[in-house]
Amino acid sequence: MPTTSGNNLPSLTEREMQNMAALSDDFQASENPIDLVEELVAANSWQFSRFDSDEMMVDVQGKWCQYRLHFLWREDLNALYFSAAIDTQIPSERKMPVYELLAHVNEKMWMGHFEICHDDMIPMFRQTCLMRGQFATSFEQIEDLIDIALAECDRFFPAFQHVIGGGKHAEEALLMSLVDVAGAA
Repeated sequence: MPTTSGNNLPSLTEREMQNMAALSDDFQASENPIDLVEELVAANSWQFSRFDSDEMMVDVQGKWCQYRLHFLWREDLNALYFSAAIDTQIPSERKMPVYELLAHVNEKMWMGHFEICHDDMIPMFRQTCLMRGQFATSFEQIEDLIDIALAECDRFFPAFQHVIGGGKHAEEALLMSLVDVAGAA
């Protein structure tokens, strides 16, 4: 029978702790969140490429453009890297105004952040989720990760377009993109 510690909660015996550690190791070794991503992607009939057991790319149509989602599982860190690249390229002459926009946009973010992929000069939403201590990632966690990313990309896409193609200043573009339009013309 487990003993009671000073805080009146039962403490685990050494054998119980070893069993829990073994159980935890079994779950960490067998649970891969990319498998859940594949289930969710298949359920939505999205196009995807799974490169190996730990990496997947997915193409999703958003409100304004196509997004390329990238998932990478790092078992050694128990971390799921995720990004959503926006299908628009930043011309070199608009790079600094876009960086200014990123600073303003990221102040409004509660989860994840936007950055520029330096290789392609493409804006992207990015987040890394730590999964240590969880027996398994849930379907709902993956669903929320994708839903939040797509909502934020759709929310800020107009601001990127106003700065990249419209030549607007960051503050003006952000205000224009955050205005909710009521009704239809």
